[in-house]
Amino acid sequence: MKTIKTYLKKNDRVMVMAGRDRGKVGKIKLLLPNKYRAIVEGAQMVKRHMKPGPQSSGGIIEKEASIHISNLQLICPKCTDPVRISKKVLEDGTKVRICKKCGEVIPTESK
Repeated sequence: MKTIKTYLKKNDRVMVMAGRDRGKVGKIKLLLPNKYRAIVEGAQMVKRHMKPGPQSSGGIIEKEASIHISNLQLICPKCTDPVRISKKVLEDGTKVRICKKCGEVIPTESK
């Protein structure tokens, strides 16, 4: 299956730009590039009815559902605003993401 390229990475801070959670800010917990969706901490909360099992008592639980990537916008760590980004290849051959508003390199956190 073909994977779709996206500028978002896991642990990026993003703002939800459309939908019922418009304006909420959260960190990307899981990226689903084949479906072009992401799961954001604290956004798109849904209720699920769970049957009791050996480890859980069951009941109605709340968890995050996925959001389409087009409804998310990356938050620049320097200007602290939701921004568009561009990609650039540095002289040493590394690819970086650049904020279109302030021109700073957006670091990729690997946690």
